[in-house]
Amino acid sequence: VQIAESGGGLAQPGGSLRLSCALSGSIFSIVSMAWYRQPPGKQRELVAESTNSGRASYADSVKGRFTISRDFLKGTMSLQMNSLKPEDTAVYYCVADGVNYRSSGPGIQVTVSS
Repeated sequence: VQIAESGGGLAQPGGSLRLSCALSGSIFSIVSMAWYRQPPGKQRELVAESTNSGRASYADSVKGRFTISRDFLKGTMSLQMNSLKPEDTAVYYCVADGVNYRSSGPGIQVTVSS
């Protein structure tokens, strides 16, 4: 599975951004998908996850502000980010998990600053 992210950039505190992820290859082998992020100088962390059963889960730090959505047939995923905070600044990664593999996109920068 190959992954490409888009939609990052610069936003002001309180603003919104929408990240998108497009997959190609054996998309029907995917079990779950997720967004991770790596803030400057910190370790990568899970932001939101979507399983094939339709269950979504979020990190406490983004609950109520971020929404993950998937189109299973098109092999796309998005992350709507509202009420952005400076601490949301990070490189965001789209990740797809199969039964015996994990694929990640190259990452996309999100910067929240006034």
